[in-house]
Amino acid sequence: MKYLSEYRNAAVVKKLLTELQAIVTQPWMLMEICGGQTHSLVKNGILEMLPPEVTMVHGPGCPVCVTPASMIDKAVALAMRQEVVLCSFGDMVRVPGSRKSLQQARSEGGNLKIVYSPLDAVKLAQEHPEKEVIFFAVGFETTAPANALAVLQAAKQGLTNFSVLVSHVLVPPAMEAILSDRFNNINAFLGAGHVCTVMGLQEYYALAQKYRVPVVVTGFEPVDLLEGILLAVRQLETGRAAVENQYARVVRESGNEAAQAVIREVFEVADREWRGIGLIPQSGYRVREQYRQFDAEQKFGESAEVLFSETDTGCIAGEILRGLKKPAQCPHFGKACTPLYPLGAPMVSSEGACAAYFHFSQACEVTASPH
Repeated sequence: MKYLSEYRNAAVVKKLLTELQAIVTQPWMLMEICGGQTHSLVKNGILEMLPPEVTMVHGPGCPVCVTPASMIDKAVALAMRQEVVLCSFGDMVRVPGSRKSLQQARSEGGNLKIVYSPLDAVKLAQEHPEKEVIFFAVGFETTAPANALAVLQAAKQGLTNFSVLVSHVLVPPAMEAILSDRFNNINAFLGAGHVCTVMGLQEYYALAQKYRVPVVVTGFEPVDLLEGILLAVRQLETGRAAVENQYARVVRESGNEAAQAVIREVFEVADREWRGIGLIPQSGYRVREQYRQFDAEQKFGESAEVLFSETDTGCIAGEILRGLKKPAQCPHFGKACTPLYPLGAPMVSSEGACAAYFHFSQACEVTASPH
């Protein structure tokens, strides 16, 4: 299959590994910023293939993983309202809030519906005018165009019973937060190919220059990732810090300008809280003033502001998401914390680092959960 089989070619993988081994002379630490890249690195055994000088650490590139407990709490509170139908993608259902997940809320009578598109939620609102339909809009820049289109479609139809609970976060501000952390030891980044497909490359040039770190945008197949790692290490070994586009078959310099226009029409940049990291200024989207009638937090006011105190579960998600530790370094990994009984969000999502290690890493000893 074009753009798939050739990027899983064992001979090409071997050639890239040989080139990498030939040029690396000192230890380097690279962070892949996307959860899909983490999943592929672990599933395909690439981490074990790399030269010992090259260490990969896993960034906050899973939107499910970085959605804060406070936002889950708001979704739970809204789902428990009698007049509300809360619509969500399935990967958000088991993410723990401060006291419960959406799955637990549904078992207690909450009205939760799993959908495959935000437009499904718009259609539901159209078919059930007696209900307040809320779509839980979570994700990076990649999912923002579809969620913005849902708002525009609801506005076009004159729906008054549709709104979005927005928890969109942005990749470049998170990268800067990691780079400015006093514990930062990242030498280079693999940029998220799907995000750059929408947003382009422009936002990364200033980061690469300011912090003197290479940023190589890559795809998700083994050849993509190894070629991206090779390009990044080649820069590091020659003292360069530039933005390179390994994923040129998909990513354009300017990105998808039509998608960007839709985002700008509905959303504006705002401060956002990230699970395990905290507040990052100007790191997310919120609904613009002219579309505030579709903003669930504005529409439901105080009833959406149900914030409980965090429970200390011993989860080290924050350290994992900042690249300071790996999943197997958590004392609960594979024991008290499993995909069936997760203590933290990185064990829930299929793109979470903990779930990837649990399912695919040979380096992990997994024991049964005591639950």
